[in-house]
Amino acid sequence: MELEPRTTAPAHATGAVAFVPLAAVTDDATFRVRPEGDVSHLAASIGRLGQLSPVELRPDPAAPGRYQVVAGFRRLAALRMLMRERVLARVHEQLSEEDAWGVALGQALLTEPLDGAALSALRERLAGTGVAPWADELVDEARVRAPLEPELRERFFAFLEAGAPAAAEAPAPAPDEDAALEREQEADEAERHVPEEVPVEVTPDELAQDVARRFWELNQDLALAVGAWADLPPEGRRQILAQARWVAALLPHLEGEEE
Repeated sequence: MELEPRTTAPAHATGAVAFVPLAAVTDDATFRVRPEGDVSHLAASIGRLGQLSPVELRPDPAAPGRYQVVAGFRRLAALRMLMRERVLARVHEQLSEEDAWGVALGQALLTEPLDGAALSALRERLAGTGVAPWADELVDEARVRAPLEPELRERFFAFLEAGAPAAAEAPAPAPDEDAALEREQEADEAERHVPEEVPVEVTPDELAQDVARRFWELNQDLALAVGAWADLPPEGRRQILAQARWVAALLPHLEGEEE
């Protein structure tokens, strides 16, 4: 397929960032490329840290005086869940239909890739409407980076939890009595010459630094797990929560020592 090159800078490059009343933003979903889904974790993050990235808005052609969402539907849904009155937005006063699709698809295909099913649906939608013909190649690239389908992830986690197939399923070789006796003698000889373990001394400073480092690494993994919490298997979530509760139970004792 011959791609249509873009030779001019999009008009959205001059969009100004400002706070916009949520009441002035319409529910138009023209540029929404995937369902918002569960935004509770995003709402919790915005509640703690504030809105870090603006949504993209342009004047709504069908509603004078109001704004149409071009990108940032999940952030907008999270703000409405928090019952906020305004949204931080980059307002594009002059943004054509073509450039608006460029903003919407740029975030979805380059920075926040959709899964395989959503990308296939998006390809069909773009082909049916004829908008953004240059995006077809980006869809192919996004499919390479797309996360695994939920069914495949569940099967993979189930495989990890079940373990490898039991070795007993394979036919056992005929026993070799001489070889077995030789292995037993070698094992006995090895046990008689096993050196005693030398205890490794760790200073309090080294211990504190090591524990702090491992907690930092664990927190990075937990941040990833929280972002994909709904996709984790129930048993995996249960185990993570059990360990988190155990650490939480220790916290009052550790804080008491600090006092």
